[in-house]
This record gives sequence, structure tokens and C-alpha cells, in this order.
Amino acid sequence: MTLTLALDLGTSGVRSAVVEADGTLVAEARVAGADVRGPGDAVDAEGWWRRAEACLRAQGEALRAAGRSMGEVGRLSCDGTSGTLVLVDAAGDPVSPGLPYDSTGFDAQAAALGVGASSAAARALSLVPRARGPVHIAHQADFVRARLGAPPGVTDENNALKTGHDPEARAWPDPLVKHPALGPLLPRVVALGAAIATVGPRARALGLPSTCRVHAGTTDSVAAFLATGAREPGDAVTSLGTTLVLKLVSPRRVDDPARGVYSHRLGDLWLAGGASNSGGGVLAAHFTPARLTELSAAIDPDRATGLDYHPLLRSGERFPVADPALPPRLDPRPEEDAAFLQGMLEGMARIEAEGYAALADLGAPRPARVMTVGGGARNAAWAAIRARTLGMPVERAETDEAAVGLARHLASLP
Repeated sequence: MTLTLALDLGTSGVRSAVVEADGTLVAEARVAGADVRGPGDAVDAEGWWRRAEACLRAQGEALRAAGRSMGEVGRLSCDGTSGTLVLVDAAGDPVSPGLPYDSTGFDAQAAALGVGASSAAARALSLVPRARGPVHIAHQADFVRARLGAPPGVTDENNALKTGHDPEARAWPDPLVKHPALGPLLPRVVALGAAIATVGPRARALGLPSTCRVHAGTTDSVAAFLATGAREPGDAVTSLGTTLVLKLVSPRRVDDPARGVYSHRLGDLWLAGGASNSGGGVLAAHFTPARLTELSAAIDPDRATGLDYHPLLRSGERFPVADPALPPRLDPRPEEDAAFLQGMLEGMARIEAEGYAALADLGAPRPARVMTVGGGARNAAWAAIRARTLGMPVERAETDEAAVGLARHLASLP
């Protein structure tokens, strides 16, 4: 059994990928579908499993079409959205609604725990009064792994980070452990890729062999980073999506919660990063995709506009400066739309450069290699502007498919 399978539990559906032992992609599958939110952003955690199960069936069909089978899969895991969770019983079944990563309104719980309002621990505590005899906190990926055969009450270091786990001490902090309602629910934490169990009845019913091992996974963003092939200190990935997200492999942990800088553990290394509120969402607010393509072709990236923009959709910035009142800066506006667009691209390139400089100021290495993912990676003018601003070439990553990244990482393990 030489194949490795990974599931990516995304916000718009589930993707899966199967790779050979050397990382060669064999087959992929996808099932669309999103959570339906109820009052207080509550969602049905069973929907996570239904989509995962459907994707695994589709993956089996894709493997058969490639002349392979699920019976050849020896390793299996999944990643999920960071901070999405549910409370489960000893059998791993949900005893509360699920809460997605971006649900809000937990200020009281955060104050009781001494954590930030966006902490998944505050979200979990809010579920306790609504639960029927909870036993464990289960992040989205934990819940699906348990359905595949992993014991409930086990999570990975990356998913645990947003719930308050200390990745350096590799322990839950005392305020969470000693809290009478939350402490007993905290899961055991293992490293990314650790073998947890062999598959259970649900997985075997989908064609997976009884000897297939279930491994600890990670978050969707870490899995997407792994897909790029970045591994060495100084390897950096800039995601040019709706927002601008930077991630960098560092030999040391760097954190600045006030600016949203945090580090995931990657074996003996760290994945440091931060996210600006600038990005493609600002461009989309001003230009259609067709107009963006047309104007980008008219830009001369070697001739700077001299404009000093900080493009934002609304007031508020997270990184590399933290200022909830920082207003968008998009004046003066040139008469030519191409110059206006170039000014915004230059502003975003400066944010990117300042972001990597901020990580270096905290102790991370300066980028030795910058790869790009996201929709903006296809914009050649933007790439040229970024290369000029960063003072180094930028390259488009071959893929940022999280399922591929996680599968290749698991396949590389001894």
C-alpha cells in the first residue's frame, strides 16, 4: 500500500488528493457544499462528515479511472479551517452546534478565560451551556478524523494554536487547563503527521483497507503552504487573494498578537505569518476582472507612479501595522485608470515588503525565496512591481491545493 490520501475541508466544499510515495499526484476529487448558518452562526457539524464521505466516494471513482484503488491507500488525514469547532461525546458524535472560524460575539467568554475575543477557546466555552454532556472539543478536522477511525479527543498542534495551545511549551496554558468548564474538554495534542490509529468501520466501508493509518493533520492554510514546496528557512509564500497574507519558514518562533503575527510549528521549524486587510478585494471594488486584465497590460512596471497608496476597502489594518482606525489612502487619483491601478499595486507591494521586514524585526529570517499563490499570482505586472519592491524575483507556485500539500507531506514521512 503505497498511496497517501488527504482531505481538505474548505468553506465551499471538500477536496481530496491521492499521491504516490514520491509525491506524484495520482488522482483528485471535489464535492461542493457550504455550511448553512443558523442563529448565532451555528452550523451542523454532521455536514462536514457528509461532504467528506461524498468526496471519499468520488475519490474512489477517480482512483478507479486512473487504474488504482482505495485499497492501496496506506496513510490518510485531513485539514480543516482553523478555529472551526464543535463539542463531541466519547463516541465522537456532536453534542452541540458547530461554530465556524469567523463567528463572533464571545467577548464575555474571552474575558472569563483571559484570551482574545477571536480565540477558538472563547467560542468553545460559549457552546458548553448549549451542549448535551460534552466530553471533548473537536476542531473540524478532528471531528472528521474521528469519523475515519481516530479516537475522539485528539488534535494536532496547528489546529490547537487558535484554541490557545502553546506550541513552544507544547502544552495547554494553566488558565485554560484550570477553567472548570473548559479544562476537562481540552483534547490531547500531537504533532502534524503523527500516526494516531488505523481506520474504522466508516472508512473501511468506503474501500479503505483495515491497515490504513489515520494521521494527525493541520489547518487549511498550513496545508496550502506545504503544497507550494516551501520547506527551508527563508522560504516565503505570499497569497494574493481577497486579502494579502504572508507566510515564512523560520528557525525560531516569532509572535506579535497585537499585529496578528503568529507562528505554527512545522517539525523543528516555524511558519511565521501575518495578514493585511489590503489585497485583491480592494481591486475588485474598483475594477471588473476584464478591466483589470486590460489595464494591467497597459502598465509599465519599471516606471513608478510616485503615488503613496495604502489600499483598503474600509478603515482598519492588521499587519504590518495594527491600527483599527487607519483609513484607506487612495488619493490623489490620476486621470488614467491604468495609473490608478498601478498605484494600488505599488501600495500593496510596499505592504508586502514591510510585512516581511516586520517578521525579520521580530527575529525571523529575511526571505530568500518568495513564491506566490492566489488569483493575483497570474498578474504579470503585479509580479514585476513586487519583484522591484522586494528587490528579488518572485515565482508563481505550481499549486497551493491544501489536499495535495498535506498528502505530499504525509507521504514524505518515514
